[in-house]
Amino acid sequence: MSELPDDLRYSTEHEWVRVEGSVARVGVTDYATSEMGDIVYVSLPTVGSSVVVGDACGELESTKSVSDVFAPVSGVVTSVNDAAADEPESIGEDPYGEGWLFDIELSDPSELDDLLDADGYAELIGQ
Repeated sequence: MSELPDDLRYSTEHEWVRVEGSVARVGVTDYATSEMGDIVYVSLPTVGSSVVVGDACGELESTKSVSDVFAPVSGVVTSVNDAAADEPESIGEDPYGEGWLFDIELSDPSELDDLLDADGYAELIGQ
């Protein structure tokens, strides 16, 4: 299990958020990918679509299971990681870097306050 980056916020559904200005980059945590096994397919939201915190907006399929990706914040999807869609194994290999999933233009930045910091997420997953 890798160290949890301190600059990220985390959802209880195992997504991470990196905020730059009014845009939140979203991915899934190393913990989630290690629990899932090898990721073989990813479905990402459509650029321009609106997402609401807690709504399923994508899907990861692994050799073990299919898991929804939930929006950790509300807003409009501004970009998706086509490279991760083409090479889904990158999500498990580099979940906090090249394996990011999509960006959201925040509609309510205060929702970030509801996410966990690295210590809170570590406690959630028993680290």
